[in-house]
Amino acid sequence: MTDREVGVLAIGAGPANLALAVAIEESGPAELADGTLLLEQSPDIKWQRDLLMPWARSQVSFLKDLVTLRNPCSRFSFLNFLHEQGRLDEFVNLGTFHPFRWEFSDYLQWVAASLERVQIRCGARAERVEAVRGADGSVAGWSVLLADGDRIRCRDLVVGGGRDPRIPEVFAGLPGDRVVHSAQYRSRIAAIPKDKPVRAVVVGGAQSAAEMFFALHENLPLSQITMVVRSIGLQNYQTSKFVNELFFPSFVDDFHDTPAEVREQLLEELRFTNYAGLAPPFLDELYTTLYRQKVLGPQRSSVRALTEVVGARVEGEEVVLDLRDRLSGKTEPLRCDLVLLGTGYDPRKPALVRELAAQVGVDEVSVSRSYRVDLGESAWGAVYLQGVNEETHGIADSLISVLAHRSQDILTDLMARRAVTEGSST
Repeated sequence: MTDREVGVLAIGAGPANLALAVAIEESGPAELADGTLLLEQSPDIKWQRDLLMPWARSQVSFLKDLVTLRNPCSRFSFLNFLHEQGRLDEFVNLGTFHPFRWEFSDYLQWVAASLERVQIRCGARAERVEAVRGADGSVAGWSVLLADGDRIRCRDLVVGGGRDPRIPEVFAGLPGDRVVHSAQYRSRIAAIPKDKPVRAVVVGGAQSAAEMFFALHENLPLSQITMVVRSIGLQNYQTSKFVNELFFPSFVDDFHDTPAEVREQLLEELRFTNYAGLAPPFLDELYTTLYRQKVLGPQRSSVRALTEVVGARVEGEEVVLDLRDRLSGKTEPLRCDLVLLGTGYDPRKPALVRELAAQVGVDEVSVSRSYRVDLGESAWGAVYLQGVNEETHGIADSLISVLAHRSQDILTDLMARRAVTEGSST
């Protein structure tokens, strides 16, 4: 077991914290970059690793990478990545703003490998975070215990690991080996023999659910697949260019300054720009697949709209789901072998953040415009939250769209706080 001290410790090495790492290297002082460490619980850097299907695309323009909207001249841009990989011409020839998801994941690996001062430690899972108190009782920093027993102390902590998977209560009683959340899809499905006939039920009507539904046709070619959708049917994302202006980084200021009740209304109106919808080209491909099955056979999959799961249990070797038809009100059982959940993520702050807040006596986590948790004016150590502040910073907060500018906002706050403490000590 080792004990180490750094200035900034970032939990998670996904797009959010990688963007911050790049901003620190490009715009921060060398000593800040040298004292910054990213922790990644997985053995390597991958983006949405369990939904890296070869045909899946990013829904966000490649120009909204980790840096371009902040610094178009940055050597860490997606275009420079393509150039260094020798495939810029071919990508341009594709005529798309939306790279394959695996290619954006490769870009993140390249960025991580290209960092010169900020360090990344993979295979490092943060088990517990404890506040370090100063003589006056205020928060002076943080102590993070890793799963392997190592401990890392820091002044400032950045949490960028995303939200916790949402498992609806109705499925809570099912054995873990019968339920697969989208965050586990590829690794869990890979463990099932391809020649095994499986009756699979996919629950949910958004992009991740539809991608699992579509991928099962190839991953388990002998499977019978049912998709259960509570709404009237699978729907497109809202992609109006006028609405998309609300994903501009500049809109964060407007949203943050709006009264809480108005922000709540706006988030509900923007729901179909990011949640409960599918990318239009993928939706068309999915419908075409079902049509081809119906006409040419075999018809091995179906979508049941206006249907909700009201019960789930195990009977013998089978999982039994009680499906309620919202039109007729009738309930009938559906027997299957495996349930796949495209049910999204818990809207609350991650469990790690909630536990940390309770530890320092914060009843409600309040985040400033610069993404810093309010710990009181006397706190010397800070916590910054990335990707979980939709209620105060807008629906784009969980997306790639604002990463470049958000990293600059956090860096500016980090440097301003250090300038104040350094000035007070002279």
